Amino acid sequence: MSTPLVFDRSLVRLRLARALKAGYADFLLARAVEDLQERLSTVLRTFSLALDVGTPTPLAADVLLRSGLAEGMVRLSPTPEPGSVLGDEERLPFSGAKFDLAVSLLALQGVNDLPGALIQIRRALKPDGLFVGALLGGSSLNELRQALTQAEAELEGGVSPHVAPFADLRDIGGLLQRAGFALPVTDSDIIRVRYANAFALMRDLRAMGLTNALNDRRRTPLKRGTLIRAAEVYAERFADPDGRIPATFEIVWLSGWTPHESQQKPLAPGSAKMRLADALGVKEGETPAQPEKE
Repeated sequence: MSTPLVFDRSLVRLRLARALKAGYADFLLARAVEDLQERLSTVLRTFSLALDVGTPTPLAADVLLRSGLAEGMVRLSPTPEPGSVLGDEERLPFSGAKFDLAVSLLALQGVNDLPGALIQIRRALKPDGLFVGALLGGSSLNELRQALTQAEAELEGGVSPHVAPFADLRDIGGLLQRAGFALPVTDSDIIRVRYANAFALMRDLRAMGLTNALNDRRRTPLKRGTLIRAAEVYAERFADPDGRIPATFEIVWLSGWTPHESQQKPLAPGSAKMRLADALGVKEGETPAQPEKE
């Protein structure tokens, strides 16, 4: 079966290039890089060669090198950039297992074949190599999605997709396992950003290269009246008491290791050394005492 073309990949790169040229809004990326450092600080090793897969700017690569977490770095950039390898997250230009660490921040939510991208990342890693990624999750921009849908239905008699169908946290762990990663871990971080109005949010999305690049997007711009009505709906339904509006960004984190014989493995059925009842200090079939509620 062919992979559904959800995103216009050429347009994704064009929108990002425009945002970088005009001045990239890096507040989400800076937050993700800070979290990445904290997550890697718990791994008691230094990575000799790391790969950055498509992070919009070199911020993550620079921080990993400066902090000493990575001794060397190869950066796959989605747009032309000095010192980097120009490429696509869906078609990694690397052969063989050569990296100890791969990271990707706020890039993989825009690929059409996420399972395939994860498989390629795993193949680029050495045995016992680590992958850590962050991408926008399913709760992101739900307020904007609802406001645009209601406004378009009211004024134009129909709706078209405007906000991407971001990945759901519940599905990511399974994708890591399908891609061949061991010890997969997923979690999410909800970030709530407040704006004066919906148009200020839209300006930030444009400055992050996150405007509509869906393959089935509407080919004509929304009418001015529809956009004004969407801003009104957004304020009516979601505004805080002080009149400012919230925008939800869900950052889904995923990590996994390439399999290696040194890694912990689950015990085979029937191989336990102690019965559960013995560990709990009760007789077989007895229910452990419960703490009393105050």
